[in-house]
Amino acid sequence: MARAGFTLQEKDRSRLLKDRLARFAVTCGGLGVLAALVLIFVYLAMVVFPLFSDAKLERNYQTMPVTLNQPVALAVDDYGQRAMSVSQSGLLSFWQLDLGIRLKEIQLTANPLLFARTIPAVEWYGFLDESGEVTLFKPEFNSSLAKEVQQPDIEFYSPEFSFRLAENGESIRQFAFSVNPDSPTLVWLDRDGTLSARWLMKSALTKRQIDFQFESPFHDIDQLLLTPDGATLYLRSGSELIIARKRQEAFRVREVVDLTLGDKKHSVRNIDLLAGAYSLLVTHNDGRVSQWFDTRRDNQRRLTHIRDFKLASQVQYLLPDTHRKGFYSFYTNGTLQSHYTTSEKLVLFSRAFSQAPQLSAMSNNEHYLLSYFPGQLNVTKVENPYPEVSLSSLWQRVWYEGYPEPQFVWQSTSASDDFEAKFSLIPIAFGTIKAAMFAMLFSVPIAVLGAIYTAYFMAPRMRRVVKPSIELMEAMPTVIIGFLAGLWFAPIVENHLISVISLMIFLPLSTIVIGALWRLLPANWRHRIPNGWHALILMPTLLVMLPIGLWIAPSIEHIWFGGDIRLYLSEHGIGFDQRNALVVGLAMGFAVIPTIFTIAEDAIFSVPKHLSDGSLALGATPWQTLTRVVLLTASPGIFSAIMMGLGRAVGETMIVLMATGNTPMMDWNILEGMRTLSATIAVELPESEVGSSHFRLLFLSALLLFVFTFAVNSVAEWVRQRLREKYRAL
Repeated sequence: MARAGFTLQEKDRSRLLKDRLARFAVTCGGLGVLAALVLIFVYLAMVVFPLFSDAKLERNYQTMPVTLNQPVALAVDDYGQRAMSVSQSGLLSFWQLDLGIRLKEIQLTANPLLFARTIPAVEWYGFLDESGEVTLFKPEFNSSLAKEVQQPDIEFYSPEFSFRLAENGESIRQFAFSVNPDSPTLVWLDRDGTLSARWLMKSALTKRQIDFQFESPFHDIDQLLLTPDGATLYLRSGSELIIARKRQEAFRVREVVDLTLGDKKHSVRNIDLLAGAYSLLVTHNDGRVSQWFDTRRDNQRRLTHIRDFKLASQVQYLLPDTHRKGFYSFYTNGTLQSHYTTSEKLVLFSRAFSQAPQLSAMSNNEHYLLSYFPGQLNVTKVENPYPEVSLSSLWQRVWYEGYPEPQFVWQSTSASDDFEAKFSLIPIAFGTIKAAMFAMLFSVPIAVLGAIYTAYFMAPRMRRVVKPSIELMEAMPTVIIGFLAGLWFAPIVENHLISVISLMIFLPLSTIVIGALWRLLPANWRHRIPNGWHALILMPTLLVMLPIGLWIAPSIEHIWFGGDIRLYLSEHGIGFDQRNALVVGLAMGFAVIPTIFTIAEDAIFSVPKHLSDGSLALGATPWQTLTRVVLLTASPGIFSAIMMGLGRAVGETMIVLMATGNTPMMDWNILEGMRTLSATIAVELPESEVGSSHFRLLFLSALLLFVFTFAVNSVAEWVRQRLREKYRAL
């Protein structure tokens, strides 16, 4: 018989073409998914990467030759076009840098002797003249959208109390002032060491001038600083700092601090107020700069040494930022550095000038640095958008102003103008882990054990009803689950906490008890119910246990917890929030159960029947077959199901957003809330400024979730492959 040769008929060609088109479509789809994942990762990384970049300088942005006689203060506008200078002689000049002209010149006072100023953010200046009179003024030369200033001008402070400090100005050695509207204050030190203060005390009906004089003289005072609110006075004598606080009608010395901490090699050269005036920057003669601020311990405030910055001994002076918690340092050789205090980040290290400028100032928006060299004003454009972000500020404890100790804090906004954003990712990463862990503790036992029973023990007719019903739960929108959990279930947990906890204990125990009692029944009774239908007996029994558990709960609360579980918890230092991790665990576990159940049940049900039949034929019991054959064979699928559930729990947004207090706190207490990465992104991204540190950190949170999900899936696949190879022989 001759062999028939292969002929490619028309329908065979069509089938081959369709096969190739289908293969091409599947390949393109797979590559498209992979490309989309890579592009998402690249995009997130591109948004996040600038957070860790250094500051940039544009040197000689504006330059102008000028002649100044002993300048004591400089200022520059938010566009780097206009500048102001104040000379020791009391001459104030406004300069148009881009045109190279002097706009205006004003003689503020005749025969000035002493000069003082507030911190840059407040921007008030003052002169003391020979007659002992103080003149306070504020320049207005910065253009803004709200108020277009065509010609620069000066605002003088109109005193409501006497600004004459002495009959002769030469008798005064130093002075400081505050223009706080609630209590404007003047402080001055005479040459004989007498320290005096004067302020206006305002009430609802009256205004009264308060004159105060310290009882003891203060000799050898090198610096006199007054905070903008007029409440705190700093007196530096060498390396010793005296702190006085305003109390009603007097200043009281609160403490005396050794700024060297007992080490004479750290002698002090100068002190400056950091932006906000809560912190002191202390410049030591050996080049070290230390930060100090008040902390409360044992119900008392004490100035505390916080951190150090190791600079070179050639540092000439410091320039604190206008609003942020950073500072610039200028060196003899023209090197310019910028540090940010809380992140301890060196954001700038550059040889910006040929020599150190005599005087410098920063614009209000911190984009322009004005420096004075003999015969020249120089503007440097500064691009320093993310100084507060560093690896240490994101992942380590940071000691923030006003906090008693270093802590992990996420607080991106506040109502205060002096607020410093706190961007520790630890609290929200901890909240993500906490929410996922409690959800998995609730869902994994129920889902996996339910999948085992449904796939291995349940009758086929019942399985055809139960499995689709559970799978339909996955179609329920998580926003509905979160809504019900936050507004319906959370108040139930709050009002019936003992009942909820007791049911979580009694229901599993009652299942075991019912099973034990079932085994004690006569065999002929048990055989009346076919195998796989026993759940019909268990369900009504559990329904009976619900009212029993609710009935027993008040007695338990009365006997063990004095009748009020929440009061008992409070007395033992355990907090309670209505929307807590217990509510989130139960609600999110309810949402995760269908995912784990479906995959695990399919894996168990897909175990070849000849394996279990062979095990039973060899004499193994059903339980031995289940634990030593079926579960081992299905273990890769069960593990994948758990990992898929974990991935969904970590990325869940709406449930944790609506069922928790969204408080970024670190506490394993199941009765307190948390905030997760996904909820933080959902809440804060619409309100964040595009391109800001806050905006990019939210993208970093998204990148962390993306990487975590990718890592979980990769580990799950690796473990699944290992388990498959291990139990392939079965």
